[in-house]
Amino acid sequence: MKKGKIGVQMMMLKDKVEEIGVYETMRKINELGYRAVEVSQIPMTENNVSELKRASQDFNIEIAALSASLDPIMPGMPGETLTDDFNKIVQDCKTLDCNFLRIGMLPLTIMGNKDKIMQFISKAEGMAHSLAEQGIELYYHTHHVEFQKFDGEYLLDLIKNNTSKLGFELDIHWIQRAGENPVDIITQYKDRISLLHLKDYRIGQLDLNEEDFKDMPKFFNKFTNLIEFAEVGEGNMNIPAVIDAGLASGAKYFLVEQDDTYGRDPFECLEISAQNLRKLGYADWFEATVK
Repeated sequence: MKKGKIGVQMMMLKDKVEEIGVYETMRKINELGYRAVEVSQIPMTENNVSELKRASQDFNIEIAALSASLDPIMPGMPGETLTDDFNKIVQDCKTLDCNFLRIGMLPLTIMGNKDKIMQFISKAEGMAHSLAEQGIELYYHTHHVEFQKFDGEYLLDLIKNNTSKLGFELDIHWIQRAGENPVDIITQYKDRISLLHLKDYRIGQLDLNEEDFKDMPKFFNKFTNLIEFAEVGEGNMNIPAVIDAGLASGAKYFLVEQDDTYGRDPFECLEISAQNLRKLGYADWFEATVK
C-alpha cells in the first residue's frame, strides 16, 4: 500500500515554543510518534532555525515545509516576506533540508478585490518559478474564502487556472466549511498538491440557559456558530476517504492541525489525533519514509 507521512502543523504549538523552546517542543512531537513538521507562526530567528535543525537530526523529524508570506498579510504586520527576505528564506530552507514553502493566505487587504487578487496570483506564480530555481516548491494554503466566486468561478480555481508552477496545500476543514466535499476538491487538484492539512470538523455542544431564550439574537448566535476545529477522528470528516484521495492526487505529507483546542493542551489534542489515526490503520505511516 502506498504511504505518506503524518506530521504536525506547528502553528498550534507556537505557545509551547515560547514556553519551552523549539527543541523541547520537537522532543514532545517525537514522543507522540510524528515524523514530520510544518513550521508556521514560529519566528525564524537564528536560534530557532538552529534548534529546528538540531532537533530534526536528533529526533529524525523531517522539516516538511516552512511558511512565508508573499507580502505582509496586513499593513505593518511583522514577519519575513518573500518579497523582502527571499535570500534569507531560501537559506533557511536549505539549512533545514526543506523543499516546500507555503503561503498561509491572501493578504487581508486584497480579499474581495478581483483585480488585486489577480496581481497577487501573477506575483505568486513568478515567485514559484524563482524558488524552483533554488530547488524549492511554493504552495498556497486554502481557507474558506477561496470559495468565494468571481464571475461564477471559485477564487481557488482562479488561482489554479492562472498558474502552472504554484502548488496547493488543501485544508480539509476549511473546504468543508466552505460547503464543498474535500474528497472532490482534492481529486480536482490532482498533481498540484504535496501537502494536505488533516483537520476534523465537529459540531459542538449547544449550551443554553434561560437567559438565552430571552434574547433571540443571542440564541441564534449560539445556534449558528457551533462549528469547531476537532482532533482528527473526533469530528464528522471521512478521514480514510480524504487520505485515499490525497495519495491518489500526489500528497506526500498529511499534517495534523487544529486552529483552536478550546482550552485543551495542544499536545493532548495531537495525541488524540495520533491515536485515532493509528486505529484507522495508519500506524505504520508514523514511521514511513517519503521517497
